[in-house]
Amino acid sequence: MVFSRPPMKHAKVTPGRPPHIPTDMQRRLVQMLASRGVPQFHICRALGIDEKTLRKHYRHELDVGAAKLEAALIGHLLRLAGGKGAVALTAITFLLRARFGWSPYAPPPR
Repeated sequence: MVFSRPPMKHAKVTPGRPPHIPTDMQRRLVQMLASRGVPQFHICRALGIDEKTLRKHYRHELDVGAAKLEAALIGHLLRLAGGKGAVALTAITFLLRARFGWSPYAPPPR
């Protein structure tokens, strides 16, 4: 004798969280925070999302924010390098090393 069960009705279950859909306000917030040098971990906490989600949906905003921060820092460094004294010399030396690969230990050009 074979017993058969009646088919069970299952509720439709979707796995995981609903997909993240960024708003324009969130995009502006991410770009502004990235341009101020706020770490991605803190940006994620402000939005309530995971770091992978942040990088997936806000890659452009993170890149633009980082470029704005770099430009601002280089502007400040160039302003310092244009001054006089030990601070200016340190700023010039840093710029030469970081941007142009200069080294005081390299042999002089022939």
